[in-house]
Amino acid sequence: MSTTMPRNETVEREWFVVDATDQTLGRLATRVATALRGKHKVDFANHVDNGDFVIVINAEKINLTGRKWEQKKYYNYSGYPGGLRELSAAEVRERSPERIIQQAVKGMLPKNRLSRAVISKLKVYGGSEHPHTAQQPQPFPAYI
Repeated sequence: MSTTMPRNETVEREWFVVDATDQTLGRLATRVATALRGKHKVDFANHVDNGDFVIVINAEKINLTGRKWEQKKYYNYSGYPGGLRELSAAEVRERSPERIIQQAVKGMLPKNRLSRAVISKLKVYGGSEHPHTAQQPQPFPAYI
């Protein structure tokens, strides 16, 4: 009996939709990162992108524990002297709530070329509407 290795041409991808309403950020991000990498599949291989597409809706209603809305900081550096910008999580939620989930999931992926391809399968929307109805996304399963 031989072992089958997945290839990019043979991977079957599904679309899942997740409602982030009242979910804790870290717990949601770990489940999304697992689905994006494909670690829940039987034929997982760490050198092949065999994960699924994940749509996250209601990103503005994500929950953070404790006082993280004031204490957690997001940094952006322009590269110039004095170009460091610092925003709290509450300020980021007002400006672009998608960024909170995208950065949390991106931080849970390995830092290589493959993860940059994997993160492109994550679609995050602040409201409850998304333009991916043609892909017929399924509800996010509880076992991931």
